[in-house]
Amino acid sequence: MTGAMTGIDLAERQADMDDNHPEWGPFGVPLFDGPEAQALTRVAVIDIGSNSVRMVIFDGAARSPAYFYNEKILCGLGAGFSETGRLNAEGKDRALKALKRFAALACGVGASPLLTVATAAVRDAEDGPAFRVQVLAETGLEIQILSGEEEARLSAQGVLLGWPGAEGLVCDIGGSSMELAELKGGGAVGARATSDLGPLKLMGLKGGKKAITAHIKTRLADLVRTFPDRPKRLFLVGGSWRAIARIDMERRGYPLKVLHEYRMTPKSILETIRYIEDTGIDELRARTGTSEARMRLVPLAAQVLKALVRQLKPKEVAVSAYGLREGLLYDQMSDALRHRDPLIESARHSEAQNARMPGFGRALNRFIAPLFPGAKPAKRRLIRAACLLHDVSWRAHPDYRAEVCFDNATRANLGGLTHGERVYLGLALLHRYKSNREATGFNDALLELLPEDQVREAEILGRAMRFGAMFAVAAPEEHGALTYRPKRRELTLTLATSEARDLFGEVAEARFNALAQAMDVTALVVGAG
Repeated sequence: MTGAMTGIDLAERQADMDDNHPEWGPFGVPLFDGPEAQALTRVAVIDIGSNSVRMVIFDGAARSPAYFYNEKILCGLGAGFSETGRLNAEGKDRALKALKRFAALACGVGASPLLTVATAAVRDAEDGPAFRVQVLAETGLEIQILSGEEEARLSAQGVLLGWPGAEGLVCDIGGSSMELAELKGGGAVGARATSDLGPLKLMGLKGGKKAITAHIKTRLADLVRTFPDRPKRLFLVGGSWRAIARIDMERRGYPLKVLHEYRMTPKSILETIRYIEDTGIDELRARTGTSEARMRLVPLAAQVLKALVRQLKPKEVAVSAYGLREGLLYDQMSDALRHRDPLIESARHSEAQNARMPGFGRALNRFIAPLFPGAKPAKRRLIRAACLLHDVSWRAHPDYRAEVCFDNATRANLGGLTHGERVYLGLALLHRYKSNREATGFNDALLELLPEDQVREAEILGRAMRFGAMFAVAAPEEHGALTYRPKRRELTLTLATSEARDLFGEVAEARFNALAQAMDVTALVVGAG
């Protein structure tokens, strides 16, 4: 199915790019410590939208950035625009105060570059240019007013930050506008279009629900003509879409409350929209933790989404936590950085920052690789990521380390991971520190996101890391080698040095036997006397 680039595509592309770096395998030399990535460790973006004003300061590995700072004020600049054609007076006052604060904060942390952009409300308002001049005079922030097409391009690039090589149609809804952008694959943004289908704009339409429904239908019919090829996947960007996705999770009882890469079918979306129509706003707020200001936009956004799904008929709908702000960061990157695997880059960065022995993850990966001889590239990248992350939570209390590892993997701000892959990675890291899931608070419902054979494989991976990490705390492959013979149902540890016999003590032997038991094979130890 056309959609996000798969793990196998990422791994194969990395291999093509990194032939000159065989030591690092198919993923190439880490880029987070290079001069280009270092220049992006404090990128501040201020996004002045129709409903909210937000500042994000990005930090860490640029290809999969951490959010050093993130603050949002729901100012409602676009409230009442349909009646007045001007920015909301109270919203302007709140926005100006927020922008003064954001400018001071960005200066305080040494953010560079500092990018300030405004979208539909400031773009379309009669007093938008005057507001821009006022902001510059009082804060020193020079606002770049984005066209609708440019806003669509940047939102699509934000999706690419999380899904390298994604294909489909990006739909970004704000307070006063909605943009569509085509992703062709390979990082290319194609056709783009903009509309006035933001909930704040729709609130101002006269004629009631029938008039709003007719307007949505007409505007969407015009909009989708720009995209004659119906997308197999629709990527949703924007706070109102995320609020609907939270409601969908609540209605379905979905066990993993992570919005990025959350997938819905058109049928599920239509059922959730009916659920929204039949449930009180206050009750929905209480169930999902959505703010009052956001929730009041949801019913109108839901009507837009219903019409969109019916007209485009996508096979799948995916939620992106990345959008315009991440697209601005993506804009700063070179092609080499854009095409790296965000999961592997982030895992490497985390290991370098937090592990007891940075660099050991590669050695561990080489040591346990023989246990997975038939692993395809998509699986090999997950195994590599697990090895890189196996020790980054070592400072957690020993009694809760397994849970912390699982939570970090499943809830981390990572791109390039499906929800099933998050659970796989989390399970592997849980079993790196604990032989079983009892007394860990593990939610068994999460296992529904993984086939049974993948659950077992993740446990084997965890036990393999548990043995390899303590057999020889430095360079285990220098002291021994693992051999797996599936037909014979044998797992052999060959001790390569006399020191290896000393290293293979009682605890190491117990963990090796536990690994063999999980694999349902016979454990054999040979060599070194």
